[in-house]
Amino acid sequence: MTFRCPPDFLWGAATSAYQIEGSLDVDGRGESVWDVFARRPGAIEGGGDGSLASDSYRRWADDVELIASLSLNAYRFSVGWSRIMPDGRGRVEPRGLDHYERLVDALLACGVTPVLTLNHWDMPQALMADGGWIARSCVDAFAEFTTAVAGRLADRVEWWITQNEPWIIALLGYQLGLHAPGVRDLGASVTAGHHVLLAHGAGADVLRQHPGTRVGAALSLFPCDPATPSDEDAAAAVGSDGYVNRWYLDPLAGRGYPTDMREHYERALGRELSEIRDGDEDAIAGRSDFLGVNYYTRRVMAAAPPGPFPWRVVGPSGDVARTDEGWEIAPDSFRDLLLRLHRDYPFPLVVTENGGVFGDAPLHDGRVRDVRRQAFLRAHMRAMGEAMAAGADVRGYLHWSLLDNFEWSLGYRPRFGLVHVDYPTGRRTVKDSGRLYARIVAAGGLDGIEEDA
Repeated sequence: MTFRCPPDFLWGAATSAYQIEGSLDVDGRGESVWDVFARRPGAIEGGGDGSLASDSYRRWADDVELIASLSLNAYRFSVGWSRIMPDGRGRVEPRGLDHYERLVDALLACGVTPVLTLNHWDMPQALMADGGWIARSCVDAFAEFTTAVAGRLADRVEWWITQNEPWIIALLGYQLGLHAPGVRDLGASVTAGHHVLLAHGAGADVLRQHPGTRVGAALSLFPCDPATPSDEDAAAAVGSDGYVNRWYLDPLAGRGYPTDMREHYERALGRELSEIRDGDEDAIAGRSDFLGVNYYTRRVMAAAPPGPFPWRVVGPSGDVARTDEGWEIAPDSFRDLLLRLHRDYPFPLVVTENGGVFGDAPLHDGRVRDVRRQAFLRAHMRAMGEAMAAGADVRGYLHWSLLDNFEWSLGYRPRFGLVHVDYPTGRRTVKDSGRLYARIVAAGGLDGIEEDA
Protein backbone atom coordinates (compact mmCIF):
# COMPACT_ATOMS: atom_id res chain seq x y z
CA MET A 1 0.00 0.00 0.00
CA THR A 2 1.06 3.63 -0.39
CA PHE A 3 0.65 6.41 2.11
CA ARG A 4 1.34 10.10 1.70
CA CYS A 5 2.69 11.85 4.77
CA PRO A 6 1.22 15.18 5.92
CA PRO A 7 2.80 18.41 4.62
CA ASP A 8 4.45 19.25 7.97
CA PHE A 9 6.11 15.83 8.25
CA LEU A 10 9.82 15.98 9.12
CA TRP A 11 11.76 14.31 6.32
CA GLY A 12 15.45 14.27 7.11
CA ALA A 13 18.65 12.52 8.00
CA ALA A 14 20.70 12.26 11.17
CA THR A 15 24.31 12.47 12.34
CA SER A 16 26.19 12.93 15.59
CA ALA A 17 29.06 15.26 16.45
CA TYR A 18 31.81 12.80 17.34
CA GLN A 19 30.99 10.59 14.38
CA ILE A 20 31.29 13.27 11.70
CA GLU A 21 33.08 16.38 12.95
CA GLY A 22 36.76 15.58 13.42
CA SER A 23 38.80 18.65 14.44
CA LEU A 24 39.05 17.45 18.02
CA ASP A 25 41.70 19.96 19.04
CA VAL A 26 40.28 23.25 17.76
CA ASP A 27 38.23 26.14 19.17
CA GLY A 28 38.84 25.22 22.79
CA ARG A 29 37.22 21.79 22.68
CA GLY A 30 37.86 19.68 25.76
CA GLU A 31 38.66 16.00 25.81
CA SER A 32 35.69 13.61 25.63
CA VAL A 33 35.34 10.09 26.98
CA TRP A 34 35.61 8.83 23.41
CA ASP A 35 38.97 10.53 22.88
CA VAL A 36 40.34 8.63 25.85
CA PHE A 37 38.61 5.34 25.05
CA ALA A 38 39.87 5.36 21.45
CA ARG A 39 43.45 5.40 22.74
CA ARG A 40 42.99 2.03 24.44
CA PRO A 41 44.75 -0.69 22.42
CA GLY A 42 42.14 -2.75 20.60
CA ALA A 43 39.20 -0.57 21.60
CA ILE A 44 38.47 0.57 18.02
CA GLU A 45 38.42 -1.77 15.05
CA GLY A 46 41.28 -0.77 12.80
CA GLY A 47 42.79 1.45 15.48
CA GLY A 48 41.03 4.63 14.36
CA ASP A 49 39.51 7.50 16.28
CA GLY A 50 37.30 10.51 15.64
CA SER A 51 40.08 12.98 14.85
CA LEU A 52 39.18 13.01 11.14
CA ALA A 53 35.73 11.39 10.89
CA SER A 54 33.86 13.05 8.01
CA ASP A 55 35.65 16.38 8.56
CA SER A 56 32.29 18.07 9.06
CA TYR A 57 33.45 20.63 11.61
CA ARG A 58 35.31 22.28 8.73
CA ARG A 59 32.98 21.17 5.91
CA TRP A 60 29.68 21.96 7.64
CA ALA A 61 28.62 24.41 4.92
CA ASP A 62 29.13 21.71 2.27
CA ASP A 63 26.95 19.39 4.32
CA VAL A 64 24.18 21.98 4.52
CA GLU A 65 24.32 22.27 0.74
CA LEU A 66 24.02 18.47 0.50
CA ILE A 67 20.99 18.48 2.78
CA ALA A 68 19.33 21.15 0.67
CA SER A 69 20.19 19.33 -2.57
CA LEU A 70 18.38 16.24 -1.27
CA SER A 71 15.25 18.33 -0.58
CA LEU A 72 15.33 17.36 3.11
CA ASN A 73 13.31 19.60 5.42
CA ALA A 74 14.92 18.40 8.66
CA TYR A 75 18.40 17.57 9.91
CA ARG A 76 19.21 15.88 13.19
CA PHE A 77 22.67 16.65 14.53
CA SER A 78 24.28 16.73 17.94
CA VAL A 79 26.28 19.45 19.61
CA GLY A 80 29.60 18.28 20.99
CA TRP A 81 29.24 18.44 24.77
CA SER A 82 33.03 18.79 25.09
CA ARG A 83 33.01 21.72 22.68
CA ILE A 84 30.55 23.66 24.86
CA MET A 85 31.69 22.64 28.37
CA PRO A 86 35.35 21.63 27.98
CA ASP A 87 35.73 21.04 31.72
CA GLY A 88 32.36 19.36 32.16
CA ARG A 89 31.09 22.10 34.48
CA GLY A 90 31.39 25.85 34.81
CA ARG A 91 33.23 27.48 31.92
CA VAL A 92 31.33 27.76 28.62
CA GLU A 93 33.36 27.87 25.40
CA PRO A 94 31.76 30.53 23.14
CA ARG A 95 33.58 29.34 20.01
CA GLY A 96 31.76 26.00 20.22
CA LEU A 97 28.40 27.74 20.53
CA ASP A 98 29.35 30.06 17.67
CA HIS A 99 29.92 27.05 15.42
CA TYR A 100 26.53 25.50 16.12
CA GLU A 101 24.81 28.86 15.80
CA ARG A 102 26.24 29.21 12.29
CA LEU A 103 25.04 25.71 11.44
CA VAL A 104 21.53 26.35 12.76
CA ASP A 105 21.25 29.67 10.93
CA ALA A 106 22.41 28.09 7.65
CA LEU A 107 19.89 25.26 7.99
CA LEU A 108 17.06 27.68 8.67
CA ALA A 109 18.10 29.80 5.69
CA CYS A 110 17.63 26.69 3.52
CA GLY A 111 14.23 25.91 5.02
CA VAL A 112 15.59 22.96 7.01
CA THR A 113 14.29 22.31 10.53
CA PRO A 114 17.12 21.66 13.03
CA VAL A 115 16.61 18.67 15.33
CA LEU A 116 19.26 19.13 18.00
CA THR A 117 20.59 16.30 20.16
CA LEU A 118 22.37 17.34 23.36
CA ASN A 119 24.07 14.10 24.43
CA HIS A 120 25.08 11.68 21.71
CA TRP A 121 27.59 9.84 23.94
CA ASP A 122 30.49 12.36 23.94
CA MET A 123 30.52 13.26 27.66
CA PRO A 124 33.47 15.45 28.68
CA GLN A 125 36.26 13.33 30.11
CA ALA A 126 36.53 15.71 33.07
CA LEU A 127 33.23 14.33 34.41
CA MET A 128 34.80 10.89 34.76
CA ALA A 129 36.62 12.19 37.83
CA ASP A 130 33.33 11.60 39.62
CA GLY A 131 32.50 8.39 37.70
CA GLY A 132 30.70 9.72 34.64
CA TRP A 133 27.06 8.67 34.51
CA ILE A 134 27.58 6.57 37.64
CA ALA A 135 27.72 9.85 39.58
CA ARG A 136 24.49 11.67 40.33
CA SER A 137 26.39 14.96 39.97
CA CYS A 138 26.39 14.43 36.20
CA VAL A 139 22.66 15.18 36.16
CA ASP A 140 23.42 18.73 37.31
CA ALA A 141 26.31 18.95 34.85
CA PHE A 142 23.95 18.01 32.03
CA ALA A 143 21.48 20.67 33.17
CA GLU A 144 24.30 23.25 33.05
CA PHE A 145 25.21 22.14 29.55
CA THR A 146 21.56 22.32 28.44
CA THR A 147 21.27 25.82 29.90
CA ALA A 148 24.28 26.99 27.88
CA VAL A 149 23.05 25.56 24.57
CA ALA A 150 19.43 26.60 25.05
CA GLY A 151 20.46 30.11 26.00
CA ARG A 152 22.06 30.50 22.59
CA LEU A 153 19.80 28.42 20.33
CA ALA A 154 16.36 27.85 21.85
CA ASP A 155 14.98 30.93 20.10
CA ARG A 156 15.60 29.18 16.76
CA VAL A 157 15.53 25.44 17.49
CA GLU A 158 12.14 23.90 18.16
CA TRP A 159 12.98 20.15 18.29
CA TRP A 160 15.34 18.99 21.06
CA ILE A 161 16.55 15.50 21.93
CA THR A 162 18.11 15.33 25.38
CA GLN A 163 19.62 11.84 25.37
CA ASN A 164 20.44 9.41 22.61
CA GLU A 165 19.90 5.72 23.42
CA PRO A 166 20.15 5.47 27.22
CA TRP A 167 20.15 1.65 27.00
CA ILE A 168 23.19 1.63 24.74
CA ILE A 169 25.02 4.05 27.04
CA ALA A 170 24.28 1.76 29.99
CA LEU A 171 24.88 -1.53 28.15
CA LEU A 172 27.94 -0.85 26.03
CA GLY A 173 29.48 1.94 28.09
CA TYR A 174 29.00 0.67 31.64
CA GLN A 175 28.00 -3.02 31.52
CA LEU A 176 30.05 -4.59 28.72
CA GLY A 177 32.76 -1.96 28.36
CA LEU A 178 32.63 -2.02 24.55
CA HIS A 179 31.99 1.74 24.30
CA ALA A 180 33.37 4.69 26.20
CA PRO A 181 34.06 4.96 29.08
CA GLY A 182 34.70 1.20 29.02
CA VAL A 183 33.27 0.22 32.42
CA ARG A 184 32.27 -3.43 32.97
CA ASP A 185 29.88 -3.60 35.91
CA LEU A 186 26.19 -4.52 35.87
CA GLY A 187 25.37 -2.43 38.93
CA ALA A 188 27.16 0.57 37.44
CA SER A 189 25.15 0.18 34.24
CA VAL A 190 21.84 0.28 36.13
CA THR A 191 22.96 3.40 37.99
CA ALA A 192 24.24 5.07 34.82
CA GLY A 193 21.03 4.35 32.89
CA HIS A 194 18.96 5.84 35.69
CA HIS A 195 21.06 8.99 35.81
CA VAL A 196 20.78 9.39 32.03
CA LEU A 197 16.98 9.38 32.39
CA LEU A 198 17.18 11.80 35.33
CA ALA A 199 19.29 14.06 33.15
CA HIS A 200 16.60 13.90 30.47
CA GLY A 201 14.13 15.24 33.02
CA ALA A 202 16.53 17.94 34.21
CA GLY A 203 17.33 19.01 30.65
CA ALA A 204 13.65 19.10 29.73
CA ASP A 205 12.95 21.35 32.73
CA VAL A 206 15.58 23.77 31.41
CA LEU A 207 14.25 23.68 27.85
CA ARG A 208 10.66 24.26 28.91
CA GLN A 209 11.68 27.66 30.22
CA HIS A 210 12.01 28.57 26.54
CA PRO A 211 8.61 28.88 24.83
CA GLY A 212 8.04 26.85 21.68
CA THR A 213 10.54 24.07 22.35
CA ARG A 214 9.61 20.40 21.97
CA VAL A 215 11.62 17.93 24.01
CA GLY A 216 12.10 14.17 23.76
CA ALA A 217 14.61 11.38 24.28
CA ALA A 218 15.66 8.99 21.51
CA LEU A 219 15.49 5.34 22.55
CA SER A 220 17.03 2.33 20.82
CA LEU A 221 13.99 0.08 20.61
CA PHE A 222 14.10 -3.58 19.62
CA PRO A 223 10.96 -5.71 19.25
CA CYS A 224 11.64 -8.96 21.14
CA ASP A 225 10.16 -12.11 19.62
CA PRO A 226 10.32 -15.66 21.02
CA ALA A 227 12.39 -18.10 19.00
CA THR A 228 9.78 -20.86 19.44
CA PRO A 229 6.18 -21.07 20.72
CA SER A 230 7.39 -22.51 24.03
CA ASP A 231 6.43 -20.83 27.31
CA GLU A 232 10.11 -20.59 28.20
CA ASP A 233 11.00 -18.65 25.06
CA ALA A 234 7.91 -16.46 25.47
CA ALA A 235 9.10 -15.57 28.98
CA ALA A 236 12.56 -14.84 27.59
CA ALA A 237 11.07 -12.41 25.07
CA VAL A 238 9.11 -10.63 27.81
CA GLY A 239 12.23 -10.34 29.94
CA SER A 240 14.28 -9.02 27.04
CA ASP A 241 11.57 -6.47 26.25
CA GLY A 242 11.71 -5.27 29.85
CA TYR A 243 15.49 -5.01 29.75
CA VAL A 244 15.75 -3.22 26.41
CA ASN A 245 12.49 -1.31 26.01
CA ARG A 246 10.15 -1.04 28.98
CA TRP A 247 12.86 -0.08 31.49
CA TYR A 248 13.14 3.23 29.60
CA LEU A 249 9.70 3.64 28.05
CA ASP A 250 7.72 3.18 31.25
CA PRO A 251 9.37 5.89 33.37
CA LEU A 252 9.25 8.35 30.48
CA ALA A 253 5.53 7.62 30.20
CA GLY A 254 4.94 8.28 33.89
CA ARG A 255 4.54 4.66 34.96
CA GLY A 256 7.76 4.38 36.92
CA TYR A 257 10.22 1.57 36.42
CA PRO A 258 8.50 -1.75 35.60
CA THR A 259 8.16 -3.94 38.68
CA ASP A 260 9.28 -7.16 36.99
CA MET A 261 12.56 -5.61 35.85
CA ARG A 262 13.19 -3.85 39.13
CA GLU A 263 12.85 -7.21 40.90
CA HIS A 264 15.07 -8.81 38.25
CA TYR A 265 17.89 -6.31 38.83
CA GLU A 266 17.60 -6.60 42.60
CA ARG A 267 17.92 -10.39 42.35
CA ALA A 268 20.85 -10.17 39.94
CA LEU A 269 22.69 -7.57 42.02
CA GLY A 270 21.71 -8.87 45.42
CA ARG A 271 20.73 -5.42 46.61
CA GLU A 272 18.00 -2.83 46.44
CA LEU A 273 18.19 -0.19 43.69
CA SER A 274 18.96 2.58 46.16
CA GLU A 275 20.13 4.85 43.33
CA ILE A 276 16.45 5.29 42.43
CA ARG A 277 15.48 7.74 45.16
CA ASP A 278 12.10 9.01 46.25
CA GLY A 279 10.88 11.53 43.68
CA ASP A 280 13.20 10.38 40.90
CA GLU A 281 10.52 8.72 38.82
CA ASP A 282 8.39 11.88 39.08
CA ALA A 283 11.41 13.88 37.86
CA ILE A 284 11.58 11.70 34.73
CA ALA A 285 7.84 11.50 33.99
CA GLY A 286 5.84 14.05 32.05
CA ARG A 287 8.83 15.63 30.38
CA SER A 288 8.54 14.27 26.85
CA ASP A 289 6.64 16.09 24.11
CA PHE A 290 7.53 13.28 21.69
CA LEU A 291 9.43 10.00 21.65
CA GLY A 292 12.43 9.51 19.42
CA VAL A 293 12.43 6.00 17.91
CA ASN A 294 15.75 4.50 16.81
CA TYR A 295 14.98 1.24 15.01
CA TYR A 296 17.39 -1.09 13.25
CA THR A 297 16.27 -4.68 13.76
CA ARG A 298 14.53 -7.07 16.15
CA ARG A 299 15.75 -9.47 18.85
CA VAL A 300 14.79 -13.15 18.59
CA MET A 301 14.99 -14.60 22.08
CA ALA A 302 15.34 -18.00 23.71
CA ALA A 303 15.46 -19.11 27.32
CA ALA A 304 18.92 -19.39 28.88
CA PRO A 305 20.18 -21.17 31.98
CA PRO A 306 19.53 -19.31 35.25
CA GLY A 307 21.88 -16.38 35.70
CA PRO A 308 21.91 -12.61 35.67
CA PHE A 309 19.96 -12.74 32.38
CA PRO A 310 17.81 -15.86 31.83
CA TRP A 311 17.42 -15.06 28.14
CA ARG A 312 19.69 -14.94 25.12
CA VAL A 313 19.57 -13.59 21.59
CA VAL A 314 19.55 -16.48 19.12
CA GLY A 315 18.54 -14.66 15.96
CA PRO A 316 16.02 -15.70 13.33
CA SER A 317 15.91 -19.19 11.90
CA GLY A 318 16.24 -19.75 8.20
CA ASP A 319 17.68 -17.58 5.46
CA VAL A 320 16.73 -13.94 6.02
CA ALA A 321 17.85 -10.68 4.44
CA ARG A 322 20.68 -9.07 6.38
CA THR A 323 22.81 -5.94 6.28
CA ASP A 324 26.57 -6.17 5.88
CA GLU A 325 26.82 -6.07 9.69
CA GLY A 326 24.70 -9.24 9.88
CA TRP A 327 21.60 -7.55 11.29
CA GLU A 328 18.30 -8.97 10.10
CA ILE A 329 16.36 -6.60 7.86
CA ALA A 330 12.90 -6.70 9.45
CA PRO A 331 10.60 -3.93 8.21
CA ASP A 332 7.47 -5.69 9.46
CA SER A 333 8.87 -5.43 12.97
CA PHE A 334 9.33 -1.70 12.38
CA ARG A 335 5.64 -1.37 11.53
CA ASP A 336 4.66 -3.47 14.53
CA LEU A 337 6.89 -1.42 16.84
CA LEU A 338 5.30 1.86 15.74
CA LEU A 339 1.85 0.39 16.29
CA ARG A 340 2.79 -1.00 19.69
CA LEU A 341 4.12 2.40 20.77
CA HIS A 342 0.97 4.09 19.48
CA ARG A 343 -1.17 1.62 21.41
CA ASP A 344 0.77 1.47 24.68
CA TYR A 345 2.48 4.84 25.13
CA PRO A 346 1.06 8.38 24.93
CA PHE A 347 3.69 10.01 22.74
CA PRO A 348 3.79 11.46 19.25
CA LEU A 349 6.60 9.58 17.51
CA VAL A 350 9.59 10.76 15.50
CA VAL A 351 11.76 8.12 13.86
CA THR A 352 15.09 9.58 14.85
CA GLU A 353 17.25 6.78 13.39
CA ASN A 354 16.67 3.99 10.89
CA GLY A 355 19.24 2.59 8.51
CA GLY A 356 21.59 -0.21 7.63
CA VAL A 357 25.22 -1.02 6.87
CA PHE A 358 25.83 -1.55 3.16
CA GLY A 359 29.40 -1.22 1.96
CA ASP A 360 28.87 -0.13 -1.66
CA ALA A 361 31.58 2.17 -3.04
CA PRO A 362 31.78 4.38 -6.14
CA LEU A 363 32.15 2.45 -9.38
CA HIS A 364 34.15 3.41 -12.46
CA ASP A 365 31.59 6.06 -13.40
CA GLY A 366 31.53 7.58 -9.92
CA ARG A 367 28.05 6.34 -9.03
CA VAL A 368 27.34 4.41 -5.84
CA ARG A 369 24.70 1.90 -6.86
CA ASP A 370 23.67 0.76 -3.39
CA VAL A 371 20.73 -1.32 -4.51
CA ARG A 372 20.28 -3.01 -1.13
CA ARG A 373 19.98 0.28 0.77
CA GLN A 374 17.38 1.40 -1.75
CA ALA A 375 15.40 -1.79 -1.09
CA PHE A 376 15.83 -1.20 2.66
CA LEU A 377 14.47 2.33 2.31
CA ARG A 378 11.47 1.26 0.29
CA ALA A 379 10.60 -1.55 2.69
CA HIS A 380 10.83 0.66 5.78
CA MET A 381 8.96 3.52 4.14
CA ARG A 382 6.20 1.06 3.27
CA ALA A 383 6.16 -0.28 6.83
CA MET A 384 6.00 3.23 8.31
CA GLY A 385 3.18 4.14 5.95
CA GLU A 386 1.21 1.06 6.99
CA ALA A 387 1.64 2.00 10.65
CA MET A 388 0.54 5.57 10.01
CA ALA A 389 -2.47 4.42 7.99
CA ALA A 390 -3.43 2.27 11.00
CA GLY A 391 -3.27 5.29 13.31
CA ALA A 392 0.32 5.60 14.52
CA ASP A 393 1.10 9.28 15.22
CA VAL A 394 4.44 9.54 13.43
CA ARG A 395 5.65 13.13 12.95
CA GLY A 396 8.93 12.55 11.16
CA TYR A 397 11.52 10.17 9.72
CA LEU A 398 15.25 10.91 10.03
CA HIS A 399 17.39 8.36 8.20
CA TRP A 400 20.65 7.19 9.74
CA SER A 401 22.81 8.50 8.39
CA LEU A 402 23.34 11.48 6.14
CA LEU A 403 27.04 10.63 5.80
CA ASP A 404 29.32 7.67 6.10
CA ASN A 405 31.07 8.25 9.41
CA PHE A 406 33.08 6.97 12.36
CA GLU A 407 31.00 4.10 13.73
CA TRP A 408 32.24 4.09 17.32
CA SER A 409 34.08 0.87 18.31
CA LEU A 410 33.63 -0.49 14.77
CA GLY A 411 35.75 2.31 13.35
CA TYR A 412 35.39 3.34 9.72
CA ARG A 413 34.39 0.00 8.20
CA PRO A 414 30.55 0.16 8.47
CA ARG A 415 28.93 2.56 6.04
CA PHE A 416 25.47 3.86 6.94
CA GLY A 417 25.37 6.99 4.78
CA LEU A 418 23.07 8.19 2.06
CA VAL A 419 26.23 10.03 1.02
CA HIS A 420 29.54 8.24 0.49
CA VAL A 421 32.56 9.85 2.15
CA ASP A 422 36.07 9.26 0.87
CA TYR A 423 37.83 9.70 4.19
CA PRO A 424 41.33 10.66 2.96
CA THR A 425 39.97 13.50 0.82
CA GLY A 426 36.60 14.22 2.43
CA ARG A 427 34.93 13.98 -0.99
CA ARG A 428 31.15 13.50 -0.74
CA THR A 429 29.23 11.43 -3.32
CA VAL A 430 25.47 11.11 -3.10
CA LYS A 431 24.61 7.43 -3.38
CA ASP A 432 21.73 6.18 -5.48
CA SER A 433 19.88 5.60 -2.19
CA GLY A 434 20.26 9.29 -1.41
CA ARG A 435 18.76 10.18 -4.76
CA LEU A 436 15.89 7.76 -4.15
CA TYR A 437 15.29 9.26 -0.72
CA ALA A 438 15.17 12.74 -2.25
CA ARG A 439 12.41 11.54 -4.57
CA ILE A 440 10.50 9.96 -1.68
CA VAL A 441 10.76 13.22 0.25
CA ALA A 442 9.57 15.26 -2.71
CA ALA A 443 6.59 12.92 -3.15
CA GLY A 444 5.80 12.78 0.58
CA GLY A 445 5.99 8.98 0.50
CA LEU A 446 6.36 6.06 -1.89
CA ASP A 447 3.30 6.91 -3.97
CA GLY A 448 4.40 7.24 -7.60
CA ILE A 449 8.06 6.40 -6.91
CA GLU A 450 9.19 3.95 -9.57
CA GLU A 451 11.98 1.40 -9.22
CA ASP A 452 15.33 2.62 -10.47
CA ALA A 453 16.64 1.13 -13.65
